[in-house]
Amino acid sequence: MLGDMETVPVSAVRPQRGDELELTIDSLAFGGAGVARADGYVVFVQGAVPGDRVRAVIGKRKRAYAEASVVEIVAPSPDRIAPVADHPGAPWQVLPYERQLEIKQAQVGDALRRIGKLESFTLEPIVPAISPWRYRNKLEYSFGTDAAGQLVCGFHAPGRWDEIVPISDCLLASERANQAREQIVQWCRDQHLSVHDRRTGHGLLRNLVVREGIRTDAIQVRLVTGGGELDRESLIRAGADFNGLLWTRLTSVGETTQGGETELLASDALFQTNTEMAERLYQLAIEYAQPGGFQRVYDLYCGIGTIALLISPRVAEVWGLELVPEAIKDAIANARANEVDNAHFFAGDVRLAMRELVERAGRPDLLIVDPPRAGLSQKVVRRIIEALPKRIVYVSCNPTTLAPNAAQLVEAGYELVRVRPVDMFPQTPHIECVAELVRAQ
Repeated sequence: MLGDMETVPVSAVRPQRGDELELTIDSLAFGGAGVARADGYVVFVQGAVPGDRVRAVIGKRKRAYAEASVVEIVAPSPDRIAPVADHPGAPWQVLPYERQLEIKQAQVGDALRRIGKLESFTLEPIVPAISPWRYRNKLEYSFGTDAAGQLVCGFHAPGRWDEIVPISDCLLASERANQAREQIVQWCRDQHLSVHDRRTGHGLLRNLVVREGIRTDAIQVRLVTGGGELDRESLIRAGADFNGLLWTRLTSVGETTQGGETELLASDALFQTNTEMAERLYQLAIEYAQPGGFQRVYDLYCGIGTIALLISPRVAEVWGLELVPEAIKDAIANARANEVDNAHFFAGDVRLAMRELVERAGRPDLLIVDPPRAGLSQKVVRRIIEALPKRIVYVSCNPTTLAPNAAQLVEAGYELVRVRPVDMFPQTPHIECVAELVRAQ
C-alpha cells in the first residue's frame, strides 16, 4: 500500500510544518493513518479514512513523507459511519466492521508481497471477531483533570500527553469492568487525591488498570500512583467486591504502568488470560501445526505456556523457552495443575539459548514461535534455521515484521504455505495472523 513512497519525484513540492492542505485519502497505512499524496509526496493523516476529502495541518516532516492531523472533513468517505464510542481508543469505529476486515486482510497480503517479496502463498480469509465491542480483558486508563479542575479518568487525547479524554462507558470493556473503574475513580474523588504531574513529579494518581477474567468473571484492579501514601483500609473497602486489588508506586517520569513496587491489598485472582479471540488464534496455530505422533515441539516465546499445554496431548514432548522468569514459573505451575508431564519450560534469551536447547532436547520436528511486535532478529531466525524444524508456525501481531522474517526463512529453504489474519482487536488497526512454513524436502 505504501510502495510509492520510494518513487517521490525529486521536483515534488514538499509542504512545510504548519502548512494546511486539502487532501484526498487513498488508503490506510499500517498503524491506521490515512495515506494521501501532495504532488507525489506522501502524507500520513491521522483520523482520516479512504475516500475522505480533508483539510489537514502538517506536523512532523521528513524527506519521504510528512505526518498531518485533520482540521476539517471537507467531504466524508462513502464508507464513513458515525462513531459510537466517545473516546479515542477505537479509531477505526468510523468504518463498517466488514470494511475493517477487508482492509486488514489486504494489509497482510501487501506486507508479505511488498516487504517480504513473497508471492506463492495462500492468504486465507481473515477470522472475524466474535464480539466487535466489549472484547478487551485488560484496559489501562490515565488520570487527569478537566477544565474545571475536577478529577477525570480516561485515555490520552490523540497526540497529547497532557490531555485526558474522560470515559463514562468504555465500549471496549464490559459493563462490569466499567463499573469497577468508576468505583475506584469515585473513591479517589472522595479522598480528594491529586493527579501526578510528570513535569514536576508532584501529585499522586497516575493510572488505573482493570483486568477481567472472561471465563471466570474475576475482576482485578491495580491503582498506579507516584510516590506518597494513601488510605489502604479505605481503598480495600472500596474494592471489596473485586477478586484482586493492587497498588503500584512508580517514581519514573514516563507514561508507563510497568515496574515500580506493587503491593497486594486484597486476595489475588487467577485469570483466564485468553479472550474469545485469543483462544481462536491459538486454535488456528494448532491447526496449522498439524501435531501428532512422536513429534518434538519447540514453543519459543512461550509466555505462560498456553500453546505448549494445548498441544502437549497430541505430541511426544514440548519444550518452551521464554525470557521472562515469572512467566516460566507460571508455565510450570500451569503444567502441574493440568497434570501435563511432557512439557518442559526454561527461562532464557532465544538468541543465546537455542543451541543449548537443541543439544539438550534434540532437533524439533515442529517449531512454534510467538514473538513480540518487533518480530524476530536475524540472529534468532538463523538459530531457528540451524535447528532444522520440518514445520514452523509463526504467530504474529505485526505483519510488517512477519514479512522479513518469513523472507529470511524462505531464502533458507522453507516454503511459506499459508497465512491467515485474525481480528483480535476490532475498531483498531492492530492485526494478528498465523503463518505456516514447511522445509523443502
